[in-house]
Amino acid sequence: MAVFDANRPAAFGTASRAGNVFSRLVAALADWNDARVTRNALSRLTDRELDDIGLCRGDIDQVARRA
Repeated sequence: MAVFDANRPAAFGTASRAGNVFSRLVAALADWNDARVTRNALSRLTDRELDDIGLCRGDIDQVARRA
């Protein structure tokens, strides 16, 4: 009598974890890019424009990290 076992939980669990790692990597890259774009946009503003929105040059990095 031949038996064929189609269940492969170890492979499925590995693929799931690999997908999770990949999605976290993509999310981290997206967050980094958002912070970079925000930092560049705020850096292009003049001191007067930054003052109008309630920021100074020293606040740019902190704001970009929260973006």
